[in-house]
Order: sequence, then C-alpha cells, then structure tokens
Amino acid sequence: MKRSVFFISDGTGITAETLGHSLLAQFGSVKFEEFTLPYIDSIERAHQAVLKINQVAAEDGCKPIIIDTLVNKEIRQIITNANGCMFDVFETFVGKLEEELGVQPTNQIGKHTVNTLSYKTRIDAIHFALDNDDGARTRHYDSADIILIGVSRSGKTPTCIYLAMQFGIRAANYPLTEDDLDDNCLPKSLKEHKNKLFGLMIDAERLTAIRTERKANSRYASPQQCQMELRAVEGIYVKEGIPFLNVSEMSVEEIATRIIQLAGLKRRIN
Repeated sequence: MKRSVFFISDGTGITAETLGHSLLAQFGSVKFEEFTLPYIDSIERAHQAVLKINQVAAEDGCKPIIIDTLVNKEIRQIITNANGCMFDVFETFVGKLEEELGVQPTNQIGKHTVNTLSYKTRIDAIHFALDNDDGARTRHYDSADIILIGVSRSGKTPTCIYLAMQFGIRAANYPLTEDDLDDNCLPKSLKEHKNKLFGLMIDAERLTAIRTERKANSRYASPQQCQMELRAVEGIYVKEGIPFLNVSEMSVEEIATRIIQLAGLKRRIN
C-alpha cells in the first residue's frame, strides 16, 4: 500500500516533518512518498501548493495526507481546498493551550527564539565531533562528554554529529581496528577515559552489507571478517565493563536518544 504525504509549513518544515514522521511510523505496512513544501508564507505560494497536491492526488487516485504547521489562517484556508486529507498540527494544540493559559497566541509566522548561548554550544559541539572523528585527536578526550567506540562502519560518526547538533553534546569516536582486537584490550589512549566510553554493536549481516557498499569483494567486507571483528569487540566490551548498544535496526535519532539515556548524559542546548 502506498500513500503520498505532504509536510507543509510557513517555515522550514522541520516541525511538520518531525511530528509527521512520528505519526506515520505507527503505520509500518504503508509506504509513504513524502513531499515537503517549506516557506508557504504567501497567497501565491499557497495556491501553488494546492496545484501540486491536486496533481499528486490525480496521479495516485486517492487523497494525499497533508500535515501542516501553518499559522496564517488565510493561507491555511487555501490549503484546505486542496484534494487532500489535512491534519493541522498547531490547531490541535494551540486552541487548548490558549484556553488553559488565558492568553491569545501571537500567530507569528516562523516564530523562533534564538538563544545565542545554545547556538554557540551547538556549533562548538559540532566542531568537536568533526575534529575528533575516527580517533583523529585523542589528546582532546579530556573535553569529551562521551567517546563512542566500535568497529569500522558501525555508525559512530553520524551518531556523534547528531548528538552535537541536537543536544550540544561533545562526542568523540574511536574505531577499534584489527590490531586493537588482536590484543583483546583497549588502546592506551582510551584506557584513561574508560568512564566516558560507550560501545556500538551491529549485526554481522548488516555490517557486511554496509562495508560491501564501500569496498565490494574485499576482505574488509567479507562475512568472516565482520563476524570475527564483532566477536572480538563484544569481548572487549564485556571484559572492560563498557556499556554498549546494538544499533542494527535503529535510526541515528534512536541511537543518540538511547545513548543519552543509558549514559546518563544531559542535553546542553534547548
């Protein structure tokens, strides 16, 4: 089963996408084709959006799902005339909040408060993640909030960057190489920061597929090599008492959130 879904916003569309994905995830049997229409902040753009929605509805033979965070009532009314099934995220919550708070909403389009300190914290954390990727600069580990370890291509880098961008967490990562695994112990540069270490695990079949995309028909991507490395790295985690997580079926968002929970980290930005 396939359905089209539109995320429509007068801003970036990130809020509509985020909330929409959470809702759509409850219907795993449906394949959704997604369209994001950001900055629908004028009458002209609203009419253009309606034309696009109607075109897709005609092609699909059924109404697209519309998830919007539009503030302007006139623009929203135009979108309601489209041949789609519309869900207004803001309307669902704003009315009840207005009633509870006794204050009318300002209805400002794309209204976001810029927190200078949070912005600087986020940028610093991103720079830290990039500078300390793949064991590049272990001398900065004193400043890390967490150090992710694991075999090559187990998801360390994207998780570190996500932790930095979304939570302001200073995350470094270190790949455990075949030499490290042969010794069956942590490298010296990691031992002194053992309390900051968090391990990533991944199923051998999944790891083989990921490595094959990068280096097909290589020893690096062979099932035997992947299985050997994963057995060895799990042995190190258990031997050293390092917490770890199997990330095979997780998105980067899920991985980061679980790590924060399990490691007891606190977000640095709001």
